[in-house]
Amino acid sequence: MPENNPQPPTVSAAEPPAPSPLMAAVLARLGTLVVEHHADYGDDRIHVARENIAEVCRALRDTPELAFDMCLDVTAVDYFGNPDGFRAPERIWDENRGEWRIRPVSRHYVIPPPRGPEPRFAVVYHLLSTRHLHRLRIKTRVPEDDPTIATVSDIWPAANWLERETWDLYGIRFTGHPDLRRIYLNDEFVGHPLRKDYAKEHEQPLEEYMGPGAKEPRRPLS
Repeated sequence: MPENNPQPPTVSAAEPPAPSPLMAAVLARLGTLVVEHHADYGDDRIHVARENIAEVCRALRDTPELAFDMCLDVTAVDYFGNPDGFRAPERIWDENRGEWRIRPVSRHYVIPPPRGPEPRFAVVYHLLSTRHLHRLRIKTRVPEDDPTIATVSDIWPAANWLERETWDLYGIRFTGHPDLRRIYLNDEFVGHPLRKDYAKEHEQPLEEYMGPGAKEPRRPLS
């Protein structure tokens, strides 16, 4: 007689898959400069210490079998309130579907937990080799009390504006950048609006609100 309430299947720890040919080549070239590496869903990415970012990026560009000659993007992640930003999302057993799925969370009701031991920010680089047509992602953690990291604009000129965007929106300062200034917001803007502790209703107008009869004045800055 079948059970009315079947138990979720036992999840056993599987052996980590062998690295892809690209990841194997990256690890062979960088060695201990790679702190951690992943390849979820075929997406090769490595984690490196911020003091090694320039050395790592130059090696990835100049090694012939890697030849990452294009920087597609430089951005950041704010792990504010997340004790481990690289942890996989929590999964729950869905009895109706008979499968594991990610626990749904509404962003309107999330209360951030206490800050964890890891640095708050991560700078993320997306690289492409136009010669070999392979891609790689780099992550490096940056602490909140010293949100700085070396520029890679001298390695890939395209990173110039990308780093300016990351500085403007996240407040990550790229040391050695030739012209680090805001690229979207005005010079008088205070703060960095993509940080998670920046209030979404906060406004910093340059001019007094001139709406219909001024009946809807802007919110005060305080």
